[in-house]
Amino acid sequence: MKIHKKRWIQSGIALFCSLAVALSVFPSFADEDISSLESQSSSLQNELSGINEDILALNNEIETTQMQIEILDGEISRTEDALAAAEADEEEQYSDMKTRIKYMYENGNASLLEMLFSAENMSDFLNKADFIENLSEYDRNALENLKAIHREIQDQKAILEEQQASLAELSQELDVRKSELQAKADATATNLADVQERLKAAREAEAARIAAEQAALAAQQAAQQAAAQQAAASGGSSGGNTVISGGSVDVSADDVTLLAAILQCEAVQDYDCLLAVATVIMNRVQSPSFPNSISGVVYASGQFEPVWTGRLQTVLDNGPTSLSMQVAQDAINGARLASVSHCYYFLYAPSTSREGVEIGNNLFFPTW
Repeated sequence: MKIHKKRWIQSGIALFCSLAVALSVFPSFADEDISSLESQSSSLQNELSGINEDILALNNEIETTQMQIEILDGEISRTEDALAAAEADEEEQYSDMKTRIKYMYENGNASLLEMLFSAENMSDFLNKADFIENLSEYDRNALENLKAIHREIQDQKAILEEQQASLAELSQELDVRKSELQAKADATATNLADVQERLKAAREAEAARIAAEQAALAAQQAAQQAAAQQAAASGGSSGGNTVISGGSVDVSADDVTLLAAILQCEAVQDYDCLLAVATVIMNRVQSPSFPNSISGVVYASGQFEPVWTGRLQTVLDNGPTSLSMQVAQDAINGARLASVSHCYYFLYAPSTSREGVEIGNNLFFPTW
């Protein structure tokens, strides 16, 4: 009977190992890999958003520059018209002045004398003399004024043309910057699409790996439950409960002490009772559904009453019993109580009507 039982347990372990090997064919995407891809995707999205905002601002700047160029074009046209009018006035004034000078030259002093002697009195004579003198002065001043206006308009035109050239150069620079930003936006969009595609593949692969892992875990639980039922039917060691190997874990001395302390709080000082609780805790440590360390499992929020009531700290302060330490070390080395090897939860037996495996004063069950 013992040989049959041993072979059956070995078959269960072999099934679990086969499932573990099957899991290895799935590509492994660590959480930080997916997190890294998500970070890259977020960073690229922010970068692309910033580039698009820059392009929008640049478009507004280009539109403003083009508007200013059009305004300057109009002002240059207006200045050219004013310059042409000033040049025409200058030419007309110059022509009139030449005509008067020619008339005065051809008629000589006689005409001027006649104008003076035609005066009716001294006051009139002085006025006519001033008129003759001022006539030439007026022509000179009018001509100089026209020249000044002409120069002013030319200077204004030169300034406007310089501003126009500067704006045209700025417009070209803005167009180049826009092309560069657009190229950068296109490259960033391509990179973003690539990262999002890789992220999608990573998530799908991770989901497949988790599904396969859960299937393997379910198969392991079924094998362990069957082993427990077989052990219960055939009898075994350690007070009627078979101890099987569930795989050892590498932990610190503090973790051994912590495990021993929580066992002492949750079970009576009996090897099977202590190992039953230890089996549940180690099942959680080795399950992806729970924290992967003894301290993580023990201190998980709302899981073990001795943690939040202070009983666990009292045991830690006083030190666990030697039996609790022995069971904790055995569990870390791989010892599991077969009858509860499929269980992840337990309650005080008198307080519940659930179905499960009762050991000592605790009731053990696989799911909540």
